Amino acid sequence: MGAQIAFGLPRALSNTAVSVLYQYPDLRVAWAQNVPPSWSPGSITDMSDGDFLPPEVAATVIAAKQAVLSGAPSDRLDICIPGVPGQSEDQWFDLWIDADLAPDGEVHGIVTTVIETSEQKRREKTLRVLLREVSHRSRNLLAIIQSIATQTGRHSSTIEEFLARFHGRLQSLASSQDLVTSSNWRGADLGELVAEQVSRYRPTPENAVRLTGEKPWLNPNAALHVGLALHELVANSVSYGALSRPGGKVSLETHLEPDTAGQQSLLLTWHEKIGATDNEPELREKRFGSVALERVVPASLNGSASLKIENGALDYRLVIPFGNFETG
Repeated sequence: MGAQIAFGLPRALSNTAVSVLYQYPDLRVAWAQNVPPSWSPGSITDMSDGDFLPPEVAATVIAAKQAVLSGAPSDRLDICIPGVPGQSEDQWFDLWIDADLAPDGEVHGIVTTVIETSEQKRREKTLRVLLREVSHRSRNLLAIIQSIATQTGRHSSTIEEFLARFHGRLQSLASSQDLVTSSNWRGADLGELVAEQVSRYRPTPENAVRLTGEKPWLNPNAALHVGLALHELVANSVSYGALSRPGGKVSLETHLEPDTAGQQSLLLTWHEKIGATDNEPELREKRFGSVALERVVPASLNGSASLKIENGALDYRLVIPFGNFETG
């Protein structure tokens, strides 16, 4: 049986992230199985903890083992072996320290069980970062919703009008947020964002809005606000503009242009024929739609915008500074 254990135990441990050390009362290693390579590339027999662990870590481990040797209960430690910057990551280990007691209570040695928890620690760190990011973005999203509710209420004459407009804007925000979430919070592709917003009004968005030019990847904040701008433009077009007529079509052009800092800005230009000029006064009225297009959206992107309604046409120009998008 002893020979079988001597053969089987090392094999079993080698398939896990578990190590076992047995040390004499003077803390010299009597034997060890499956020692982490970062501790020592070779055998650690006859070594003490200070020979294969960093000094600060070794001091903590030795103190805990000496306490157990002196009669303290079994102990558990969570230790970190610092990595080399640019070469290796930190490694984390759980240590269980137990005394090897004879029937008469005499301590023969120390048994240490070691389990590497580096991957678990990395997952926990990623989760903490993600939760902080979700919390931050949730607060931003709630702030956007609050602003939409306030501005919609300010420019609505009745409860029914408020509810209809507010519902449409929330749906627009939700559609953009779905794209952001599905990308693991990276943002949204401009082409997909346009299709998503237009498809809420037209089943074949490519037949309603002709998109040409660059289609960069927008960061989450840009995706939400550009999505809101697109919603306002499409909603207005469906009510008063090109999309209110059978076969009507809108042109949306995008291209990169250098800014004053020598970086690339993204220019979006929406152009459509609104038809009868008697619609122009209503379109020019400062409702939330125009406030969002000319003030809210560009301010949220640190950009600029202009909205012109004249000669039977509507032209909207939005400049999105570098930092709100990625190309290539």
